[in-house]
Order: sequence, then structure tokens, then C-alpha cells
Amino acid sequence: MALAPNVLSIALDPTSAPPLRPLPADAAALLGELGAPPRLVAHLRAVHDVAARLVEWTGRHCPELAVDREAVLFGAATHDIGKVLHPEELSGPGSRHEEAGRELLLARGVPPERARFAGSHASWRAPDVGVDDLLVSLADKVWKNKRVADLEDLVVAELSRACGRPVWQEFLALDEFLTGLGEGADGRLAWQAVHPVHA
Repeated sequence: MALAPNVLSIALDPTSAPPLRPLPADAAALLGELGAPPRLVAHLRAVHDVAARLVEWTGRHCPELAVDREAVLFGAATHDIGKVLHPEELSGPGSRHEEAGRELLLARGVPPERARFAGSHASWRAPDVGVDDLLVSLADKVWKNKRVADLEDLVVAELSRACGRPVWQEFLALDEFLTGLGEGADGRLAWQAVHPVHA
């Protein structure tokens, strides 16, 4: 299947309003091969950019926290890839894309440790969820300035454990950072909205 040029443009071309990092080349190529809808690619790029900011911040704020940067970035860039198979979930509720996305990635040769994010990004309460999964889930919320207290509390607990600082101190630090991230939400939402749901 030929790569869809519009998909690759949305995934990789420089942006200025808002400035968004390009998707990882392997994720962009996969989206192109699948003919992903433009709105989906735009959403994945916005979430990926926020995930990159989260990873950078955690690295500065708590270098002791073990984060697999490349896994988080790939996970953010592909977390909703199952919506290629369930495009109705691009504009409406639904969770069928989660397991479908994980299976799609596995079928494309993506290792299970990377494919898992497509299935786990809405399951942060599960007992086996690690910090990388939490960061992808958090990016998928805060990109549009949605704050989810129980998800943030789990990230705070990980920061407190790794850095040895009190929970309240980590809460304040994360809250301040997420508040700043939220200030860019309108620009990200507007950028996503200019891309059509269907190709």
C-alpha cells in the first residue's frame, strides 16, 4: 500500500501555531500505510507533543524516575491507532479501538511492550500499569486541558517514590507543570479541528 502523503504531511511537517514535534518516523510511516484519517493523525501528533513535554519535565524534575522515553513517545504517537478500524470513535464515544489498536500493532510487527499502549491508555487503574503507561494516559488527557485527579495522583505517587520527596510537594510541582501545559490546549484543539475526520 502506498503511503498517504497528506497523512505524512500532518505527521511530520513543521507547525508553528501551535508548534508541535513531528511524530516518530516509524509511527508516521505506519499511519501512512494504514491510510489513517487526518483528524486521527492530528490528534496523535498533539498528544505525542504533550507526552514529549511530560517526559522532558520528569527527566529534569525527577531524574531518578525510570522512564522509557522512546516507548512513551511511540505509545503516545499510536495510542488511538485502533480508530483506523473504528472511525466512528473519532467523533463519538467508544472503547473498541483500544484492543483493536493493540492487535493491529502486533499484527504489524510492533513488539508487545510498545503495542500495549494502544490497549492501556484508558486503563490507568489496572494493577500492572507502570509509569510509562501513566505518562501516555496523562498526555492523552492534558493535551486538551482535561485534569483527572486519580490519574494525576498515581503519577504523583510514582514521583514521590522515585525522588523521595513528600507527596504534597510532588503534587504541587506536577500541578504547576500541567497548568502550564493546559494553557496551550486551545491551540492544539483548534489545530486538530481543522483536519477532517475522514480522508
